Amino acid sequence: MLQIGIVIFPQVEELDFVAPFEVLSYINKIRQNSTRVLLIAPSLEPIEAFNGLKIIPHESYETAPLLDILIFPGGKGRIRWMKDAPTLAFLHRQYPTLSYLASVCTGAFFLAEAKMLQGKKATTHAKAFDELAAYGVHVVASKIVREEKIITAGGVSSGLELGFYLLKELFGTEAARAVAENIEYPVDIDAL
Repeated sequence: MLQIGIVIFPQVEELDFVAPFEVLSYINKIRQNSTRVLLIAPSLEPIEAFNGLKIIPHESYETAPLLDILIFPGGKGRIRWMKDAPTLAFLHRQYPTLSYLASVCTGAFFLAEAKMLQGKKATTHAKAFDELAAYGVHVVASKIVREEKIITAGGVSSGLELGFYLLKELFGTEAARAVAENIEYPVDIDAL
């Protein structure tokens, strides 16, 4: 079973983390025990997201297991949390053993702050292209950009495409297509 962590923090954008959570969890309805998706936060205290959704994390940075995939969503709260020393330490601690490190929308700034995107191609929310480029990133206007084991997804709704991209990589095209059909989301799996 693959261990997937999605970092959440105060003022995180809800769709940025809920979209990949849903897609990456849904595979279990098709292939049992494929993934375990965990919401990970600085502590186990409830988190209030940008639009008011309150979430109780599964794990904290201290209790989280070693992960196969780690995803950073964005949102207004990223301005503070992308510079948080324990958050960056958690990212660096997990990175060596990850199969994939990913971001959704402005979650790319966590990776940029951690100096993991310098000189690489990446994407983010279209309104933040210039800000990301200032980190020495080659910004690409695309839904999904992959550079080695780092995958960035551009825009708030791109967490869906990120989820399908990861399913395709991990479980194949047919499994990703089956999830898309079951959640009734029209996506061209072959184009991802």
